[in-house]
Amino acid sequence: MRNLAQTCVFMLLLTACASVAPPPTTTRTIAQIMETIPASDWAPLDPEMTLYMELPAGRVIIALAPAYAPNHVANIRALAREGYFDGAAIVRVQENYVAQWSRTAESPREIRTARATLPAEFDRAITPDLPFVRLPDRDTYADEVGFSGDFPMARDPRTRRTWLTHCYGMVGAGRDVGADTGGGTELYVNIGQSPRNLDLNVTLVGRVVQGMELITVLPRGTGDLGFYLTPGERTPIRAMRVAADVPPAERTNLQTLRTDSASFAELIAARRNRRDEWYLHPAGAIGLCNAPLPVRAAPR
Repeated sequence: MRNLAQTCVFMLLLTACASVAPPPTTTRTIAQIMETIPASDWAPLDPEMTLYMELPAGRVIIALAPAYAPNHVANIRALAREGYFDGAAIVRVQENYVAQWSRTAESPREIRTARATLPAEFDRAITPDLPFVRLPDRDTYADEVGFSGDFPMARDPRTRRTWLTHCYGMVGAGRDVGADTGGGTELYVNIGQSPRNLDLNVTLVGRVVQGMELITVLPRGTGDLGFYLTPGERTPIRAMRVAADVPPAERTNLQTLRTDSASFAELIAARRNRRDEWYLHPAGAIGLCNAPLPVRAAPR
């Protein structure tokens, strides 16, 4: 099995691979690593590619993934900017699966500047400019998995195609049976065990970076597929805004750990071989959806 440094040398023959340090031999714990991450390893969220979904219980923050779903991301931003989601609701919460939100029959709203449907963006071509930090362990669903910026992804070097993966907290565009029947007017977030069988079947548009606890505590729907049976069971969405449109004083300034950093490589190594006192048998491996993607409030 290749180590991470060898993997990057190999992957440079195929496409651009992030320059990361080899897995460190340190015996530091995850907590010790987190305490000493340098400021240069943290990166701010792009306000133009960040959504704030305001629920009665607080703010859910979604980082968008334009590199993988550019048309859907542009459409969702247009929907947010025309107020399409204001007054919409979380209409479905299915145990160990997804929470979904949309307009309802009781509160329809005309789409003005966006589009109702778009061609699917299930995957995209591998190109040299697309960041890729590969994990060293095998995956059930793809030949290669890792991270592209802030997002878990998979790829097939034979077809030279790559796609985002259905890990916890990932946000997708709901669709009907036809591949091109989605567009972003209905969105969902994974709230349970990662349904990787959905990979390459739904357009993923981003991930929740803060506020998952506001969604996962919602009552489960008792109808088919977790849909709520009555309007009173739904959670209203007060507003959804592009962060760039929110006054700076009202923004939530977050930073994500750069996945191409030495700190992230050390965290992955520590997660694969836990040295905390409690762990008697370190796994020696890590699944894509179990890899940490740390987020913090930007220092003042």
